[in-house]
This record gives sequence, C-alpha cells and structure tokens, in this order.
Amino acid sequence: MKAPERLRVLLVEDDEGDAFLVQELLAEAGASFDVQVATSLREARPMLRGIQCVLLDLGLPDAEGIDGLRKLLAVAGSAAVCVLTGRSDEHLGVQAVAEGAQDYLVKGQVDGVLLVRALRYAVERKRADENAQRLREVELRQAESARLERGLLPQPLMQTTEVAVHTFYRSGRAMGLLGGDFFDVVQAGSEKLHVIVGDVCGHGVDEAALGVELRVAWRALVLAGVPEEQVLASLEQVLMTERRAREVFATVAMVSIDLAGNRATVRLAGHPPPVLLAGGKTGPVTARTGIVLGVRPTPTPATDVEFSGDDWSLLMYTDGLIEGHTGVGNERLDVEGLCGLLAEPVAHDVPLAALPAWLVGRAEQANGGPLADDVAMLLISRGGGR
Repeated sequence: MKAPERLRVLLVEDDEGDAFLVQELLAEAGASFDVQVATSLREARPMLRGIQCVLLDLGLPDAEGIDGLRKLLAVAGSAAVCVLTGRSDEHLGVQAVAEGAQDYLVKGQVDGVLLVRALRYAVERKRADENAQRLREVELRQAESARLERGLLPQPLMQTTEVAVHTFYRSGRAMGLLGGDFFDVVQAGSEKLHVIVGDVCGHGVDEAALGVELRVAWRALVLAGVPEEQVLASLEQVLMTERRAREVFATVAMVSIDLAGNRATVRLAGHPPPVLLAGGKTGPVTARTGIVLGVRPTPTPATDVEFSGDDWSLLMYTDGLIEGHTGVGNERLDVEGLCGLLAEPVAHDVPLAALPAWLVGRAEQANGGPLADDVAMLLISRGGGR
C-alpha cells in the first residue's frame, strides 16, 4: 500500500503543556506529520503558507470562541481547520462545524490514533469540499455558455415556405460550446428575407457575448424597419460601444432576398463572399467588399444579384471554414477550394440539410485535423437547391 501523505500541521495553542501533549500524542501514534506551533492567531497568520491542517484552540489571547474560528477561517485558504478545545459543549461543536470547521475535538477525549485519523479525514473532507465547489463553478460556467449558445444560434424568424434554411455551428475553442461567430434569419413582410453571418475576431466567451449582442441588435434593427443601407452602420455603432478593446472588430455578410423578384442585395464588410449553387454550377457571388466593422466607419457597398431560375442555394459562412490547409505546403482551402468541394460529384448526392456538415468534414480531412477557428454556416435554398 502507498505510504500515507506527510502532512504539515499548524497547532494554534497558547498553553505550552497542551501543545506538548498534542505533539506527544502524534509522535506516539507514529504520525508522519510536520507540526508547527503558534501561540496566537496573529502569530499563526504568516505561518499558514503550505499548511494542510490547522488545530485551533478556542481560548487564545487574541481570538476567543467562535469569533476566533471565524477569523482563522477567513485566512486559512485551502487548509482544513479542526477545533481542539477543552470545552465539551455539543452545541458549540455543532456551531463550529456549521461555521466551516472540518471537526470538533475535545482535549482529554482523544488519543493519538484518533487524533491522527481526525486530521487526515479533515484534510480529505476539505479537498472534497473544494472539488465540489470547483465542480459547481464549472456547472455554472456551462450554464452560462448554454445561455450564450442559445443567443448565438437562434431559430430563424420566418414564415415563408418558398425557401429553406439550414444552419451549422462549431466552436474552434478547445472544449468550447461557442465562439465569436453568429448568424440570424429574419423575414420582413411576405416577400423579403434578411440573413446575416458575422464573425467577431477571436473565439472565446467575451467574443461570444459580443456576437450575441450584435445578432440581437441586427434582428431588432431589421424588425424595426430600419432601411437596409443603414443597418450595418447602426450595427457598427453597437460594436464600437460594447467591445472590450479598440482592437476588436467584426466581419459581416448581410443579404436581403426579394422572394417575389428572385433577386438579392449583398453587403460584405470584410467578409468572404457567399457561394451560389445554381444550374449545376458553383461559384462565389461577385460582390464589392467594404472594410470590416469597427475600424473606420465607412458605408458598406451593396451588390445586386439576380437568380436565374427557381432552383438555387446560397451558402454563407465564416472564414473558419476556408482557412484550413489543403495539405499542399501552406496553401489554404480559400473560396476557390470551397467551390471545388461543392463541385465534386459526390457533393451532389449529399442532401442539402447535411451539406454544411459534409463541407466541414471535407475541410477537416484536407486540413489533416480539426479546423482551428469557429465555423458558422447558413444555406438558403429554393426549389431543388442546385
């Protein structure tokens, strides 16, 4: 069996006789303890560093009763605290444990073996309490992440059945649920569909929170009927007000689809262009690109796109999808490579709803492993979708 851990114990006791007796009990029991003695709470404070368990008398010159215990617990940190007192008072013992002590021992009622066992059990109980606290903190963080995730991944706000929308999201943060990418879909009136895909630089919780704010702000602007040409400028104002540092920026692709006219208006703020699948062909939308949001407020140019026929799909995505390597030197997938994947014969057999996930799988295969950045995708399809 593994030898017991050697513990560092601090005895806070002002009576020299009692202090000697405690050390003798531990020595007779063969305890592998290193014992230090302090005669007051003031003397004990600087000695707590590295201590795993404190044996505290409740009758110290500068700390009396439960008040003394509270003062010690406030500075004990991760050390377990056991009360060792001459007061055989059951109610006091219950109160001491309720305040945070790991055990309550009465002088003259414990021998060496019992004392050693009590100290070791106290240390383990303290560690278990700290582990439980850490687990609780993790659970709270996961709950916060889940709330943020719901904000980043909304349900499309649309009633039309003329187009279908398929979404995909994956965080690039190790063991993370979410990152700085966001998307949304809002129908305005019976014939207008507004969609957005955005990417806040970075992929942590701070960026995720900002992404949620931008998405909610964008939805509010669209529902409020703000003219299309003013939406991104207003969104940029929100970004510049809410970001944690001046260096934080966001790229955005916003598309307004006129369902009746079978056309769309594309606005790109430093974002890669959507990819159009139509007539058996695949290619990026030729659209003018403005600068990213948050650097220098500038109107984002608009590009009108006419859809030929009623069978098409528009793929919107964040750059995490196309920044992976292709296995050839330092070359990256990029937009051209993405179009190449969509043009593969096997891609035509993939159902539209599964196409975003299939693309990520193929990109990771080319990259030789998981993609490093967040990936968000929206696939808007009409008719047969290709």
